[in-house]
Amino acid sequence: MNFRNFQLIRTLFIILFITIQANAQSISGTFPNLTNRYIKLTGFNGFDTYAIDSVKVNEKGEFKFSYNKSDYGMAYLLTENDKSFVVILSEESVKLKGESLAIPESIEIIEGKQNKLFEQYAFEHPRREQTLSAWDYLTKIYKKDSLFAVYETPKLAIETEKRRIKAEDSLFLAGLPQNSYVSYYLPLRKLVSSVSIIAQYRTEEIPATIQAFRKLDYTDNRLYKSGLLKETIEAHFWLIENSGRSLDSVYLEMNKSIDYMIDNLLAKEKELNQITEYLFKLLESRSLFGASEYLALKLLNEQGCTINNDFAAQLESYRAMKIGNTAPDIMFNGDVLNRSNPAVAKLSGIESDYTVVIFGASWCPACPSELSHITGVYNKWKEQSVEVVFVSLDEDEKTFKNFASVFPFISICDYQKWESPIVKSYHVFATPTIYLLDNKREILLRPNSVSQLDSWVDWYLVQGNK
Repeated sequence: MNFRNFQLIRTLFIILFITIQANAQSISGTFPNLTNRYIKLTGFNGFDTYAIDSVKVNEKGEFKFSYNKSDYGMAYLLTENDKSFVVILSEESVKLKGESLAIPESIEIIEGKQNKLFEQYAFEHPRREQTLSAWDYLTKIYKKDSLFAVYETPKLAIETEKRRIKAEDSLFLAGLPQNSYVSYYLPLRKLVSSVSIIAQYRTEEIPATIQAFRKLDYTDNRLYKSGLLKETIEAHFWLIENSGRSLDSVYLEMNKSIDYMIDNLLAKEKELNQITEYLFKLLESRSLFGASEYLALKLLNEQGCTINNDFAAQLESYRAMKIGNTAPDIMFNGDVLNRSNPAVAKLSGIESDYTVVIFGASWCPACPSELSHITGVYNKWKEQSVEVVFVSLDEDEKTFKNFASVFPFISICDYQKWESPIVKSYHVFATPTIYLLDNKREILLRPNSVSQLDSWVDWYLVQGNK
């Protein structure tokens, strides 16, 4: 290699090294109590977390992490015993000093303006919220209690103080450095954390808060780095659910929020799939079937988006097997364990007011406990004219019979697992899957658990017959 080529390579290497250094920042700390222990720096990426770096604290209690621009956002330091401390990763380096990551008040932020602002707001904002709640309580007394309602001066003083506290909080947020991550994160965190207080004490703020959630940009990468993506979705729909509306009105508002969310996400296919799948499961888990049905149908009918195959199959199941549809008849072919109705050869031949069809298997982690639960309440259900049909996805005859022979209800298996015609006709994509049908096989309920179904029996049948 000649001297000119050597110099060129050396120069390129120096430029590359400087570029890497320019894109890397650090977070360091001195924690004497953590000597010789390992600490991880963990970042957020949507619903998931990922490891950025891991270091061993030296004999002096010192450690240092490096991170890149792609890591910017919220993160946390995590010790071996799962004690953590939240930090902001930004273009500025951060220095900490303290005793324990589990005791935030023992930690001093030596360097890092954004982290200092985050710490200040995390300390001051809850105190403002507590004070506002106290003033809200007094406001109700001075407005509704005849002993105090005639006193205008205290009422005006209370309103003035409430406005001052709110203005103080807003001024702090407005004064954050423009385009900094902390200026994005803190208003988002305030929005998410405020919903329970607003629903309980400041109901007049509910419409504006719901609208603030709808205005969120789900294509903004800062949201995915916040660690608040899941909490944002949950808080949004929890507030609508607990806004004091009728159920029909709740569904209308949720559907409107779903429209905002999907329209915003159409340009980002991956994020659209992740967020809507999470939301669908959330709505189903809360038995908000009117909203989950709307979400499923909107996604299936939306021409501008592509849904991944697994999620599409799940949504198609919802469309084909939604509440109000007629479930397919089931011929009791293959192996049938039928102690309760030995003469019945098909689902439509069962003479009961209601039938529970449950799909499961011995290898399904949740199925044994769910089926045992049914066994425990089966006699009560039978008294209310509720029959049960268990469709097994097991593939081995001995396994199926050992598993299902103890059940007092109808159990069938054709050993074809997911390829079973019965499984396919019911669009089953997971176990356990449960349907409650009436005597015309109309789908009345798609419960998420046997406990939910048993509550329905107690409420609508047991109590209703008293």
